[in-house]
Amino acid sequence: MNATPGAQLLSNVAARLERLPMTRYQRSLFAIIATAWFFDSMDLGIMTFVLGSIKAEFGLSTTQAGLLASSSFLGMFLGAATAGMLADKFGRKPVFQWSMVFWGVGSLLCGFSQNVEQLMMFRVLLGFGMGMEFPIGLSMVSEIVPAKSRGKYVAILEGFWPLGFIAAGIVAYLTLPLIGWRGIFIALSVPAVFVFVIRRYVPESPRWLEEVGRIEEADRVTTHIEQRVIAANKGKPLPPPTAAIAMPEKVNKRALFAELWHGVYAKRTIMLWSLWFFALLGYYGLTTWLGALLQQAGYEVTKSVTYTIYISLAGIPGFIFSAWLLEAWGRKPTCVLMLIGSACAAYVYGQVATAQAPVAQLIGAGLCMQFFMFGMWSVLYAYTPELYPTRSRATGAGFASSIGRLGSLLGPFAVGVILPFTGHTGVFTLGAISFTAAALIVITMGIETKGKSLEEVSA
Repeated sequence: MNATPGAQLLSNVAARLERLPMTRYQRSLFAIIATAWFFDSMDLGIMTFVLGSIKAEFGLSTTQAGLLASSSFLGMFLGAATAGMLADKFGRKPVFQWSMVFWGVGSLLCGFSQNVEQLMMFRVLLGFGMGMEFPIGLSMVSEIVPAKSRGKYVAILEGFWPLGFIAAGIVAYLTLPLIGWRGIFIALSVPAVFVFVIRRYVPESPRWLEEVGRIEEADRVTTHIEQRVIAANKGKPLPPPTAAIAMPEKVNKRALFAELWHGVYAKRTIMLWSLWFFALLGYYGLTTWLGALLQQAGYEVTKSVTYTIYISLAGIPGFIFSAWLLEAWGRKPTCVLMLIGSACAAYVYGQVATAQAPVAQLIGAGLCMQFFMFGMWSVLYAYTPELYPTRSRATGAGFASSIGRLGSLLGPFAVGVILPFTGHTGVFTLGAISFTAAALIVITMGIETKGKSLEEVSA
């Protein structure tokens, strides 16, 4: 894309970061962020495995259970929108740390809930923290990792979601009979202390520091990163930076949201908001209810948890394949493939998810569904932050994620409403329709960003 007339500023930080080889130092920063992401995913995913038990304990109807399952997504909607703007104004690192505090406290309070109303309220708080963390983690990784490796690492970051989901299932399987769902929520609040590791070892984004005019600090952080990369690369000198990369002219920070609807970004925003809404409506509408649906189909609690864990294992090769395909094939075609695959697999799963179906058939269909759905997540998180400039990246990613949370808020509730009328087949058909709609949106409005620096995409 040609530079806009106002693109006269030059990014020295971007040029210096883009020429760095990937070493164990950048991978260690990535691992720290990914670990926080993993713990966050466990807290979100645990509802899939304990919803049936909570529903039974409180005597909830399917509509009430759907509302409870959706409550955390209301918090995520608020958190994602708020965090993006805060991170673009105050920095990535402090907002990321506060996100961990919110979800840790929320999870702890969930464990002490005395009724379903309290549980819903604390799930909103927990969701607020999780909603804050996702777009900020994306921005941090996107701004540290060079373009040649960015897609792969952002996709791998999202791969920690299925790992967290599977870990949540294992925790539920081992501890649910012993400590109940309350004990599980309390235990899952403990990893929030990982915030102190973030505080000590992860630097602020030098791209953001340069963008807001803190030039000396940006230079100091970039120099520190360069020194650590040299040390990790056995003292080999770094290649000289390429010519400084052109940046679009600065805008008033108060106009960041308005910029999402200006020029080329308007079409990208419409595409991303629609993509996130339909993709998350389908995903959370199905995944949040997986365990409870199996129980309703006649499987006992331990079997429903076990089968859900087995099914989720396909998420690991799913996100690995997606991470490879992002760089080998491109963002847009990979996104379409994963969405269409999710639609087809969800429809098939809905036809076999009954107590009368052979277990092998049930698990086989579920494996295919989770393979494509977790692969879809990798593309969403790799693609989204690449479509906005540094000054509004967290805002853009945050609002896209926030609109997606409206879909994830609606999905579990909609399932609870339609389940008594349509059965499992109707539920999974709804998911298939949602994924198909998302794929059509990407086909018609998506652009390709493979191999381009963040500044090139937004120039």
